[in-house]
Amino acid sequence: MAGVKVVVPGDAIDAAAATVVRLGPGLVQAGGRTQATAAGVLHSDGEQWWVVTNRRRYVAAEGEPVVGVVVARHGEGYRVDIGAAHDALLPLLAFEGATKRNKPSLALGTVVYARVVVANSFMDPEIECYNSNTGKSEGYGELAGGFMFKCSLGLARRLIASRAPVLAALGAELPFEIAIGVNGRVWVCADGPEKTVLVANAIRNSEYLDAAQCKQMVRELLDR
Repeated sequence: MAGVKVVVPGDAIDAAAATVVRLGPGLVQAGGRTQATAAGVLHSDGEQWWVVTNRRRYVAAEGEPVVGVVVARHGEGYRVDIGAAHDALLPLLAFEGATKRNKPSLALGTVVYARVVVANSFMDPEIECYNSNTGKSEGYGELAGGFMFKCSLGLARRLIASRAPVLAALGAELPFEIAIGVNGRVWVCADGPEKTVLVANAIRNSEYLDAAQCKQMVRELLDR
């Protein structure tokens, strides 16, 4: 999308219907007209359009990656806190290669990386720890070890949507693993707790910094 466009609720989105494959948070289509339902910055990756806001509560949307915490287990699966108004359902078979005889057993408090597959106003959201379209895990699943922290929803989406300067600066200095959820939760794992906390602090501090400032900030954290 060329340039930056700020929208407020009720604004019409000037996009050809053929180019809008999926509407994300902050947008709705009614009567053949797409309009904003939230104030923020309009974004598009060519396949999806959405509005980035810094609201506090996540609103689930189909196809989005989220980081959640298992809070309960029942006969059909798990209840997972994804920071939305309602916990998400994670079925027992919603894992790569899972069968009735072979399915993962998750303890309460387990952190998982998942994608939203059902999201509407009539039922609780449903997530899966693999991509059911391909049958592959694609990085989804249980996140063992590491450290999970929260950030603003706007920062989380920027970390996912583009090559974030802070991630580039960190990657040039030390190896680490990361899982980013658009629900404002990030899981990181580096070589030891000190470096893991360093990565988390760098990401938290990067929200309003440009590329040069991110690089300097990472260097200062490493020097300490």
